[in-house]
Amino acid sequence: MPTIPLLICDDSNMARKQLLRALPTDWDVSVTLATNGKEGIDAIRQGLASVVLLDLTMPEMDGYQVLAAIQAEQLQTKVIVISGDVQTEAVRRVMAMGALAFLKKPVEPLELKTLLVDLGILVESKSAVAIVPPSAIPATSFQDAFREVINIAMGRAAALLARVLGVFVHLPLPNVNMLEVGELHMALADAQAGEELTAVCQGYIGGGIAGEALLIFHRSEIADMAKLMQRDSVDYSDMEMLLDLSTILIGACLTGIAEQIDVVFSQGHPQILGAQGGIEELIRVNQRRWKKTLAVELSYSIEGHNIHFDLLLLFTEDSVDRLTKKLAYVMS
Repeated sequence: MPTIPLLICDDSNMARKQLLRALPTDWDVSVTLATNGKEGIDAIRQGLASVVLLDLTMPEMDGYQVLAAIQAEQLQTKVIVISGDVQTEAVRRVMAMGALAFLKKPVEPLELKTLLVDLGILVESKSAVAIVPPSAIPATSFQDAFREVINIAMGRAAALLARVLGVFVHLPLPNVNMLEVGELHMALADAQAGEELTAVCQGYIGGGIAGEALLIFHRSEIADMAKLMQRDSVDYSDMEMLLDLSTILIGACLTGIAEQIDVVFSQGHPQILGAQGGIEELIRVNQRRWKKTLAVELSYSIEGHNIHFDLLLLFTEDSVDRLTKKLAYVMS
């Protein structure tokens, strides 16, 4: 049997390395790596991908756009989507666009091998896998590794929100940065952009890792959220509605992170902050603890509705060392 050209298309260095480790060792393939959808579709056009392992949330071109281009150009390739976006609607859409299967991240080696056999793609060979070995990929940085953890966690949170509200949630590319407290002020000022904000704040701690979660809403969109959540009682206030929404998103995202790094987070009682004053006060109170913070920014939007909200996860500087140790294996 000839060597099969395989394309791994994912913007995360960590995810690409994980997939290389998950490939069956008796599968005779040559691997091309793409870091975004544009690179991926170029590789497919060049005949470097009779099989594609495709991520969905990527810069340049996302996975949906790659699938659309494959259909439009009638390119001959077999696509398996491997994504952290596990919404039922996401799976339905990619299958309708020609994907042969969907696997959630992080994929298990046995799960991948079983699927490849079931699809008739894997024919066992005595040849070793002719791939780019994981050791040949540059070492994964902490930010890249943690960004992939966040990517998986936010996908699980979006799936829960989508199921509860009956919507499709557009997932962002997560931003992960170390920020000085002054830079954090600026980031929150940019998020406000002249509009009044309401935020829900919730602390969390576990396994030597601690921080605050901020779910930030534009007040102009609260009425739209009330309609979406089918508020039918005058006793169900805006504040109660926002607390319910934050419980879903913050809780699911923290659980998704905790499961991947093998810790258990205890969450504090959520608090409603006012507009700018409340957020400023939160930073002032935590200024010493947040002299430098690991900040994760996620900007969700809901399809078909004028609803956007930002989720900020602010980890203390002391938490970074513990997180780095938790991610040491995948970073190596």
